[in-house]
Amino acid sequence: MSDEILSARRGSVGQIVINRPRALNALTGPMFAEIGRVLDHWRDDDGVEAVVIRGEGSAFSAGGDIRFVRDMVTAGDDAGIARMYADEYRLDAQIDAFPKPYVAAVDGYCMGGGLGVAMYADVVAVTERVLVAMPEVGIGFFPDVGTSHVLPRLPYRIGWYMGLTGARLSAVDAIACGLATHLVDEATFARIEELVDENTSLDALVALLESKPDPVARIDALRPAIARCFDQPDLAGVLAVLEREDGAWAAEALAAMRKASPTSLAITFELFRRGSTLTLAECLEMEYQLAVRVCRTPEFLEGVRAMVVDKDRTPRWNPATIEALQPEALDALWSEIDVGRNELRLAPVVSP
Repeated sequence: MSDEILSARRGSVGQIVINRPRALNALTGPMFAEIGRVLDHWRDDDGVEAVVIRGEGSAFSAGGDIRFVRDMVTAGDDAGIARMYADEYRLDAQIDAFPKPYVAAVDGYCMGGGLGVAMYADVVAVTERVLVAMPEVGIGFFPDVGTSHVLPRLPYRIGWYMGLTGARLSAVDAIACGLATHLVDEATFARIEELVDENTSLDALVALLESKPDPVARIDALRPAIARCFDQPDLAGVLAVLEREDGAWAAEALAAMRKASPTSLAITFELFRRGSTLTLAECLEMEYQLAVRVCRTPEFLEGVRAMVVDKDRTPRWNPATIEALQPEALDALWSEIDVGRNELRLAPVVSP
């Protein structure tokens, strides 16, 4: 493994550093696999009593490296695609089930696959610079890393709002809706490993970090409106209510949905509808089966071209509007998805 994932012992704490700062710590398949290997080792190491993960530079992680995925698709590397998503989603399940305190020290961007390695932590300590988002509908993909389980369960349909618009939450907004646990200052953030080493009891660490109240979240005032707009039976209903809703936030949400891939929006809506009644393991299985299919579609390749390769930020979606979606095409996609097949083979990770 290269130096893109660094791991070391600091007293009783195992430290993991995501080390691709020039790429905003975008995560590749080998990086997901390496984090998993490190956690496997530390799980059974009695000298490691807790784990802290952080990012090098100005971001925790801006997400999975979608250019890396696109290159595998264009090369016809089906095995590599399957391996990458399996490593990523197994890691999410592994973190959720990790038996020792796992602390995410999050600064700057925390999006997509980056959110996956943070949000299942026992403590998600964020700085005031944090921006949390799942922006996949803007690249022809869908919110993954288990967010089909997590986001539909957030209060006031905030998760639906995030998934369908790609909205970015501030640190205090992320805390208010449950995606982060503590806002910390610069000095505390710099000493997280030391503080965890001194407080390997999770209760003691939480008590220490909760020594001061958090500022009022902007999203608190928007909760009733978000619930009203996004608690609808279908995409058309969401759009119709947003068009009637007053406020800049609603106009921004509507514009974001109109700019996103219509196919991705439809997949996300159905994904969240199903995920709201499934376990995390079932949601990860569903997302895995979707991911290895959706990443091969022209929609995803066009989204990555527009946002990452050519950077013209003008993807040409097909169909171009939500109103032009063909239900039979989406039905065909969902007919291939069966969470009972366990293609991801999570059992060894979830129940070691």
